[in-house]
Amino acid sequence: MNSSSSPARQRPALQPKGSPVNQPEFKDIPGGKGLTKVKNKIKVFSYRLGMDLTFCFIVLLLVIIGMIMMYSASYPSALRYEDNSQEYLTKQLIFAAFGFAAMIIISYFDYHKFHFLAPFIYLGGVGLLLYVLASSGDVKRWVNLGLFSFQASEVAKFALILAIADWSSKHFRDMHTFIWGVLPPLIMTGIYIFLLYKEPHYSGMVIMLILGAIMMFIGGVRKRYFIIAGIAVALLIAGLLVTGKLGYAMQRLDGWGQALNCSPGEDLYDTTYQTRNSLYAIGSGGIWGLGLGQSRQKYMYIPEAQNDFVFAVVCEELGLVGAILILLLFIFLVWRGIIISMGANDPFGSMLGTGLSAQIGIQAILNILVITDWLPNTGISLPFFSYGGTSLVMLMAQMGIVLSISRSSNLDKV
Repeated sequence: MNSSSSPARQRPALQPKGSPVNQPEFKDIPGGKGLTKVKNKIKVFSYRLGMDLTFCFIVLLLVIIGMIMMYSASYPSALRYEDNSQEYLTKQLIFAAFGFAAMIIISYFDYHKFHFLAPFIYLGGVGLLLYVLASSGDVKRWVNLGLFSFQASEVAKFALILAIADWSSKHFRDMHTFIWGVLPPLIMTGIYIFLLYKEPHYSGMVIMLILGAIMMFIGGVRKRYFIIAGIAVALLIAGLLVTGKLGYAMQRLDGWGQALNCSPGEDLYDTTYQTRNSLYAIGSGGIWGLGLGQSRQKYMYIPEAQNDFVFAVVCEELGLVGAILILLLFIFLVWRGIIISMGANDPFGSMLGTGLSAQIGIQAILNILVITDWLPNTGISLPFFSYGGTSLVMLMAQMGIVLSISRSSNLDKV
């Protein structure tokens, strides 16, 4: 007999990477019944393979750089309004610590469990948006919990991505049809957009619309439906303009693209004040920047520079070179997140991870278009950079889901 065909010399069947080989079950080990019960209780956590350290490193690097730049942009305002130059930094550091803990813990959470949680999280987002609508004030966006407050739209963004990913993964064979592929995701997105319209929160509406379209596209919806939807949205906006239902949005359009063309004394000069000083900051930074901490525009010329216009301070202090390097980090983060997601073992992981990664890119692009006056000033924050604790925690927790997907993602096959 040929020795190579001997059973004793046959190679064992290949096991999936990281899978245990010939490991005994807990129940076969003395005292294992108790261990089995413990295992069943914590089986929601799945260690699987190691998480993608490259993605994790990029997230942490963006958070650290964002923290430094947020502090540099914020200390004049903090000193003036809070009598403590480190007030915003201290709060943001605390939230960053919570965000880091949430990211690591969720990275061990089996993301498949979100299938069960998706409807409840979506309805929770609806409940939060209804709650803020019941609050007082002309513009209703914040949920106040006493110790801290947060924008309900931050939860709604994640809820929408999760809900459409859940639906599309369960009906991926029928996503090319109108009844199963278009109508349910359209209703999910439409409910959120309508509630944001009532706040009003037009920047949130734009982000929600883009996220919904991206999730439907990667879910397999046919292109012709996007053309029809685009025409319908255009007609809807035209109708709202004619009937005067977009009054608040039209106020935001005042002075758009005219920040450098207004003279003192003109009606639009004060309206474009923030955007104009943002452009001054970007221009004065030049190629190499004025140096870290050396921004001039952050001294009350850009109101609350630590928020939506923090990237203008980045450009002023770090210059074009520093700004491009940070943009490359964002691009690399989104690209790596999509690569991880495409290597997931199921459609749900692929859609969920891609949607969460795309959200970072969408917000970064829109924020930069706002500070450069390519878009109206609509209050879109820059991920990981703009001041806002609950937003930072939410974003880092969502990156933890991408890391969870990476634990079972086969990157070698992508």
